[in-house]
Amino acid sequence: MSPALSPSRVIARFAVRIVLLSAFAAFGSIGFGRSLKALLWMSIILCAAVALLRREAPFGAVLNHWDECAAFGALFALVHVVDELT
Repeated sequence: MSPALSPSRVIARFAVRIVLLSAFAAFGSIGFGRSLKALLWMSIILCAAVALLRREAPFGAVLNHWDECAAFGALFALVHVVDELT
């Protein structure tokens, strides 16, 4: 059996993480935007560390932690731009 997860499980894991990060950012004392940026940055580092530890191939045929890292990076960039405009 392959150690790779199905794409639906990886997407569900990502969605749950986004909901949890948003909930924690909503209660941050430094504001939602800054809290969410900090939490997304930590998620990028965590996903990269897990991908390195599991020796996952970046941008392989199946979804893995590298893909989550890229998605968190894109969200971080989006939140950063929106936060700077306000």
